[in-house]
Amino acid sequence: MPDSDSSTSRSAPSVSSSGHDGDVEGSSCSDTDDDMNIDVNPNLEHPKTLPSRIHDFISSIYAERYHEPRTRLPRPNTPFIHHVLAVYKTEQPELFRNELRVSPWTFDQLLAHVASDPIFANNSRNPQFPVEQQLAIALWRFGHYGNAAGLQKVANWAGVGKGYVLLATRRVVVALTRRDFLDETICMPTAEEKDEAKEWVEQHSCKAWRDGWLLVDGTLVPLYMRPYWYGESYYDRKCQYSLNIQVVSLPNLRIVDVSYGHTGSTHDSTAFERTRVARDYTEILEANEFIWADSAYPVSAGQAYFGHQIVNMNQNYIDRDLDGRSIQEAGA
Repeated sequence: MPDSDSSTSRSAPSVSSSGHDGDVEGSSCSDTDDDMNIDVNPNLEHPKTLPSRIHDFISSIYAERYHEPRTRLPRPNTPFIHHVLAVYKTEQPELFRNELRVSPWTFDQLLAHVASDPIFANNSRNPQFPVEQQLAIALWRFGHYGNAAGLQKVANWAGVGKGYVLLATRRVVVALTRRDFLDETICMPTAEEKDEAKEWVEQHSCKAWRDGWLLVDGTLVPLYMRPYWYGESYYDRKCQYSLNIQVVSLPNLRIVDVSYGHTGSTHDSTAFERTRVARDYTEILEANEFIWADSAYPVSAGQAYFGHQIVNMNQNYIDRDLDGRSIQEAGA
């Protein structure tokens, strides 16, 4: 029947040219596919992760030396160090000693010994400061303590930066602790110097005590703060953290032997055992010669307690009281 055929053809859905069943023209399937195609902007910046932020921060640290604004401090045209070295040294030696804690002669002797040290030479186009100024900076720091030895205080006095104060001090310490320098400057006296020391003792005490030509004592070098490793061992009897240094000298204060590297809690008698005089006293001291010391040191051969008794190399103990009567009898 024609009518039925025509109605059937009109009701049949049209099929797309693709030939796949179910792909009907005008259906919602094609619209959904178009919505899934989202355009991505390649210039869009993604948020940084924590590792990338840390990496960028470390990179900025290596790229920039200073992260805070630098403020230059005003300095005088002529720092006071030049006045000390040019005027005080030649015209006012006492004031020079007050500044650097050494005499002009001692300063010149130290300068002559350390000036040729390789630590003061470099291959840079920028030459170092004169060795004379670097030595003065170090000596000024050595002679002061507390706030007076602060970096800014020294920098103002010398007219340099705080970093250069540390650098100059380090160079001087390296030069002064060379083994050849120590062997040349800290040594036993000659026979003439030994006789001069005995004559000084005789003039200031009595003839019987002239053989005591050496003196020993310990000194504590305070530290700025408690050391991190074994800090309690540096705590001394004066309630501070320090180093114990033993000094053996002549009556004219010339140092002939030292012992260093001991913590502040080390007893003087223990630190004294590390000196050459204590180890080789049989070669250094002759018969009846002894060393003046205080009560911190034990009585032994070749050592004397000042104010108590004298002990000679032959272990003969001679008791003496240091009052006027005993000195007169000993001198007689």
